[in-house]
Amino acid sequence: MPAYRRVLIKMSGEALMGASDYGIDPDVIQRLAEEVKELVICGIQVGIVIGGGNLLRGQGLAAKGMDRVTADQMGMLGTLINALALQDALERIGLYARVMSAIRVHQICEEYIRRRAVRHLEKGRVVVFAAGTGNPFFTTDSAASLRAIEIDADLMIKATKVDGVYSADPRQDRDARRYEHLDYDQVLMERLGVMDATAVVLCRDNAVPLRVLDMTKPGAMMRAVMGEPEGTLVTSTATRGRPYNG
Repeated sequence: MPAYRRVLIKMSGEALMGASDYGIDPDVIQRLAEEVKELVICGIQVGIVIGGGNLLRGQGLAAKGMDRVTADQMGMLGTLINALALQDALERIGLYARVMSAIRVHQICEEYIRRRAVRHLEKGRVVVFAAGTGNPFFTTDSAASLRAIEIDADLMIKATKVDGVYSADPRQDRDARRYEHLDYDQVLMERLGVMDATAVVLCRDNAVPLRVLDMTKPGAMMRAVMGEPEGTLVTSTATRGRPYNG
């Protein structure tokens, strides 16, 4: 039996590249869609926030001289491209999926309305949230935390290319150790880089548990929603010690 009723998955845009340096690897997005289907078959309501780093990063463009607001708006459009690709992959394997955007693009997807998003989830549809929060200067991590709170998710999964949170960069430090369990305050104090500070504080203050895992590892998301110790679990003081059974 799943340990959670409703989950919000934050998918890294970079992970969609696969072995490429840019863009979307069709095999990768198809595999991710198949894994999401397994969750839905188990009765789990799934919302997804997807990044756009495989196409462009607003912060990176701004660092090279572009106006930050314009750069971030371009980044929002990148997340829309990824969201549409994921919607297509989900629908090709028989799932019902809706893309909901924080900016208005009515010709290609729905506008984000919280109550409508919850209704989609209750009907078994996968909801892909695009365009971040719709505001510049906010990351898609912050958008994921916000959406997780708004839809009352029992768990937020940060699906990256790393199998958890480490004390240091494991690619550069052989002595880096992976944490099994962290508190949000520890993440902030030690600047562990799980998510940006705004996203961390949102999860902490609203007692949303977070599971950081490797999305390239087959079955990782399923193990996480089944309550198995996959990756790193991050909780707030308010949720520490209570069972995570949805």
